[in-house]
Amino acid sequence: MPVPLTVRELTPDELTDAWQLGRLAFGSEPQPSAHATAPVPGMTRYGAFDGDGQLVGKAVDLHHDQWWHGRRVPAADVAGVAVAPEARGRGVARALLTTLLRGAHERGAAISALYPTVAAPYRSCGWEVTGALRVLDLPTLALPRHRPAAHLTVRPGGPTDLPAVTALYTEVVAHRAGPLTRDGALYEHFAAARPADELGHDGLTLVEHDGRLVGYASYDRGRGYHSDAVLTLGDVLATTADAARELVGVLRGWASVTPTLRICPLPGDAVTAQLPLDAARDHTRDIFMHRAVDITAALTTRGWPAHVRGTVDFTLDDDLAPWNTGAWHLDVADGEAQLTTATTEPALRLTPRGFALLHAGAADARSVAQAGLLHHPPGHDPRALDLLTTGGPAQLLDYF
Repeated sequence: MPVPLTVRELTPDELTDAWQLGRLAFGSEPQPSAHATAPVPGMTRYGAFDGDGQLVGKAVDLHHDQWWHGRRVPAADVAGVAVAPEARGRGVARALLTTLLRGAHERGAAISALYPTVAAPYRSCGWEVTGALRVLDLPTLALPRHRPAAHLTVRPGGPTDLPAVTALYTEVVAHRAGPLTRDGALYEHFAAARPADELGHDGLTLVEHDGRLVGYASYDRGRGYHSDAVLTLGDVLATTADAARELVGVLRGWASVTPTLRICPLPGDAVTAQLPLDAARDHTRDIFMHRAVDITAALTTRGWPAHVRGTVDFTLDDDLAPWNTGAWHLDVADGEAQLTTATTEPALRLTPRGFALLHAGAADARSVAQAGLLHHPPGHDPRALDLLTTGGPAQLLDYF
């Protein structure tokens, strides 16, 4: 049965107890990192306390921004949700997430993403599975051979190259839906904590054309050089096919000492188009979930393809985020969206999970209706809500 709970933001002197709770849940290292027990900008940490004042649950709101079709959308990305073993199944997680959503809404977040260890509790709170972050293992020798291009320069990168690397990352992902912008207070905090002469990776390879960066690969070397040695890639991104081929050729050169290449591919990008994906095997596959924090902001702060025009009315019922509940009229034109109150009762009724699937481009309206997450009168065609799916599926490149 539910226990009496108080959910609030944790104070600095409660962070060690929260870390201990997380360590018990996730089996982390025996000693905390410096940021785990100290305040961090761009991060709100919540705790749930029982009637005796004992900490029985905790959750973290990461103040990320995500790229959605050329525009930055403020997000409340959820991490570190943990509940004490004795308090599980008593509504602690729901209470934590309800408070987190309220706080995220108050600070202006539009959407939320998370990686669940189990999906059911988050589904009950309105999140839905919309994709997966896949890390692949590729035989390094399976990469195609490539003759170096005369017009491209390949060189090792250093800390002074990181601003150009960040700019190229943005150029590659900003037109997509979901990738983190990798900036803001949280990123700046961790960047400032890193020594100025460190990359954050073992190595960085740059590809330039006339002095302009057109591709890069960051990597960690790992240990050993026998059959179990692995080269783990951070990013491998390029803005041209020539640069992508150059990077893949450089990576093939590691075959003599690292038989396996570990990579998180970005579907449909220049580098992935050069990879022998038929030879790949999943190393890890982590599903991610999506939710609207504020549907007005979720729909109006994102970008929309310029050619898309349309309108649709729908009702949303959202128990955890009641500010989303209502009858809505969506109008999309010229790369912009407006969401206003509908003047008549809509025939289409969405759940928060149904909205998440459509907004993240993970399913069309008929599929969402078949899943019981979109309701409509018999004989009424729900496909007008396919307007919400415009722009392709949401993608994440970062685990948090």
